[in-house]
Amino acid sequence: MGYERQADFGTPEVRSDTEVTCFIDGREVTVPSGTTVMRAAALTGGSIPKLCATDNLKQFGSCRLCLVEIDGMRGTPASCTTPVAEGMKVHTQTPRLQKLRKGVMELYISDHPLDCLTCSANNDCELQDQAAAVGLRDVRYGYEGENHLGAMPDISNPYFDFDPSKCIVCSRCVRACDEVQGTLALTIDGRGFDSKVSAGFASDSFLSSECVSCGACVQACPTATLQEKAVKEIGKPERAVVTTCAYCGVGCTFRAEMRGEQLVRMVPWKDGKANRGHSCVKGRFAWGYAQHQERILSPMIRETIDQPWCEVSWEEALTYAAGQINRIRETYGRNALGGITSSRCTNEETFLVQKLIRAGFGTNNVDTCARVCHSPTGYGLKTTFGTSAGTQDFDSVEDSDVILVIGANPTDGHPVFASRMKRRLRQGARLIVIDPRRTDLVRSPHIEADYHLPLRPGTNVAILTAIAHVIVTEGLANEAFIRERCDWDEYQHWAEFVSAERNSPEFLSPVIGVDPEAIRGAARLYAKGGNGAIYYGLGVTEHSQGSSTVMAIANLAMATGNIGRRGVGVNPLRGQNNVQGACDMGSFPHELSGYRHVSDKATRDLFEAEWGVKIDPEPGLRIPNMLDAATDGQFKAIYIQGEDILQSDPDTKHVAAGLAAMECVIVHDLFLNETANYAHVFLPGSTFLEKNGTFTNAERRIQPVRKVMEPLNGYEDWQVTQELARAIGLDWNYTHPSEIMDEIARLTPTFTGVNYKRLDAEGSLQWPVNDTAPDGSPIMHIDGFVRGKGKFVVTDYVPTDERTGPRFPLLLTTGRILSQYNVGAQTRRTANTVWHPEDVLEIHPTDADNRGLKSGDWVKLASRSGETTLRALVTDRVAPGVVYTTFHHPATQANVVTTDYSDWATNCPEYKVTAVQITPSNGPTDWQEDYEAQASRSRRIVGQDSAMEPAE
Repeated sequence: MGYERQADFGTPEVRSDTEVTCFIDGREVTVPSGTTVMRAAALTGGSIPKLCATDNLKQFGSCRLCLVEIDGMRGTPASCTTPVAEGMKVHTQTPRLQKLRKGVMELYISDHPLDCLTCSANNDCELQDQAAAVGLRDVRYGYEGENHLGAMPDISNPYFDFDPSKCIVCSRCVRACDEVQGTLALTIDGRGFDSKVSAGFASDSFLSSECVSCGACVQACPTATLQEKAVKEIGKPERAVVTTCAYCGVGCTFRAEMRGEQLVRMVPWKDGKANRGHSCVKGRFAWGYAQHQERILSPMIRETIDQPWCEVSWEEALTYAAGQINRIRETYGRNALGGITSSRCTNEETFLVQKLIRAGFGTNNVDTCARVCHSPTGYGLKTTFGTSAGTQDFDSVEDSDVILVIGANPTDGHPVFASRMKRRLRQGARLIVIDPRRTDLVRSPHIEADYHLPLRPGTNVAILTAIAHVIVTEGLANEAFIRERCDWDEYQHWAEFVSAERNSPEFLSPVIGVDPEAIRGAARLYAKGGNGAIYYGLGVTEHSQGSSTVMAIANLAMATGNIGRRGVGVNPLRGQNNVQGACDMGSFPHELSGYRHVSDKATRDLFEAEWGVKIDPEPGLRIPNMLDAATDGQFKAIYIQGEDILQSDPDTKHVAAGLAAMECVIVHDLFLNETANYAHVFLPGSTFLEKNGTFTNAERRIQPVRKVMEPLNGYEDWQVTQELARAIGLDWNYTHPSEIMDEIARLTPTFTGVNYKRLDAEGSLQWPVNDTAPDGSPIMHIDGFVRGKGKFVVTDYVPTDERTGPRFPLLLTTGRILSQYNVGAQTRRTANTVWHPEDVLEIHPTDADNRGLKSGDWVKLASRSGETTLRALVTDRVAPGVVYTTFHHPATQANVVTTDYSDWATNCPEYKVTAVQITPSNGPTDWQEDYEAQASRSRRIVGQDSAMEPAE
């Protein structure tokens, strides 16, 4: 599309069962009751002048430009705050209104710089447009009096500037921070002529304030007061492409605004059904990695990992890789090969990788990063409900009365959805947080959890069983729902189990570490508080009982009838942009696309007929099994697309040993990541800006990814996989990702109705999309569960084998932070490092005092598996006996201390419970120094003077 602003109707859309008809400048218009005159006028094609109004904020009525005349009504009411009435006759342009608007605009312009020709917002400024709209040609008041033209700009934020000399104090930025983002970081300081926008205290800049750089204020600003630095540097965009963000599982829709081949800015798309026009610092601003100097654009090969890399042509690299694959298959057999799909790549690219491994390599040895994050979600929800995905769309939270968040930190991990959740909480919904840390949701502006249950890490199943005990023994279960929708015999068996005294809050409290009365209060609130919705994250799944915890959550939802309508449900918050899609596409070693087991002959027949090959009926190896087999000498080659298992997977030393034992490691990525230290072939990847395809977000929403610019490496990722397939002898001839999606639709029952034409027309679709649900499925299990009757599963608490003791008395849990993403490959190559330049260890003041530590001190973090060093941050966010860190920076390699304990059903690693000791340190451990030396040697490239900086 060309460049033009999105339509702005001035005030938000109103939902109403009744409609009213009015007349605006003689034009008849029928709108929902409660719609403002301003919006009604915009719907007829009119445009009432405005400055303080925009349609993603509540009406405010301060600028006085939008005055109108209404027959039978005295004065000139503001159209943004006046609702239409039946038969109302509105006049938007009269001599009286023209005079009033000119006078108001003169006041604004008299205290505004007249530098339009050199202003970076020239021809993209609402103040400029409205001055023209009201016919202003001169200012009677002059410019000699007191003014704000000398106010100094705040350039502290790395992505946008704040120039108070151009501020008209319309309050749109303040209201956006309040209403859209929910941080309340901005305010109007002073009164009258002294009124000004302030980011916190007088001493604060935007960077030092509580501003989270979501960009809502920048998007709301009608002048150049708040503006992206990139616009000033590059100029006004000239074209735009609507695409989908490649960060977390929210799946925000953005408009990529371009000038030539340069990306100027990413603007959240108001019609995006996942984000509704909002964004976070990552999606809005952190896209500079796409053109970072460390990005690898040429294929490279080497015979051994101690040699420097040699840049070669695509043909040479693919021929070499194919030769190694064929040699190893002929020498050791097909099961010596395998691959890992990417949760950052598109559905089409992921589908092709698993197809390459099954149809080309001849094995089911394929896995994905969901193995180490949400594989228990797939197992647990499929067992209880019949489908391996969440039950609701994001809009559903608007109807929730009670929100239970367990093992998730949405404000950091899923910030755009967190803003919607916070808005609902400010409207009166109740909140229960189950988390070892005091996350921002527990207490933040205008939000406080009714119950924060700071359980001991590793006791999720115990606390959920205790909650179930209260619900059952106090008669709070929804028996009518259970009898109609669930297996009654299984429910009775489960109810008998949870009712036992050994599962009461009082009995389990010493294990959980939470007051039993708080557990009882939370249970009663969830069961009796109305629509109850559960949202969970990796703090649920990354445990030895991860699958059990997911099933325990499903048990609670079924027992209370909180399934099958808006405002309720079980909702996993997926970590990466397409981790749901990677699972949907058949990336697990035991399942083909659509979660159908490889042992099912009818399913295999379908794929064999389409692909013209035989598919092994036996499941393949999971990632940990591949590494084990490699160290045993049985697994020899792996193709890894868009994942960095050396940094992201547990027990780093074991991962390194497995990779080092292989004869051919092919890494397909943007940068020389940590895994590439052990690679023999490097195939450069393409960013989400350089490809076409689809992502599937956490709410099962399939959304288009559209190419914004040509791939700097020469190929989209699906093309690279296709060329590798051809090189090993497969006859693949896709010409566009839409053809791959058509194949997915033919083979996958939940995708039967999905195609690019529909996605372009409708924007997105939520699977299942098929004959049963032709328009998609925003809410699952409405009339019945996919599996038939809901299945209650007894989930007995089994303590983890990872125990604290005299040598390792503390429990380490890990997580993410707002400004960084996953292993940091993308965000660390942006200005986001200003907020999080290194991983730090959160430790409670009591534990710090006992060790003589203070914030900023170097500490050694040691476990039974390994040790590393990082700086301490003393905080009461964590409880005594618990420490916390992130894993975004390779210099820390936090996973060197995590163990090989994993979920009993899926092998998902137990990242969240590691027994550790913390001691003062003087610097890096010997292992860190050896690791850095090996990484530096590994990144040497023939013809380049120095090694690359750490990539992932």
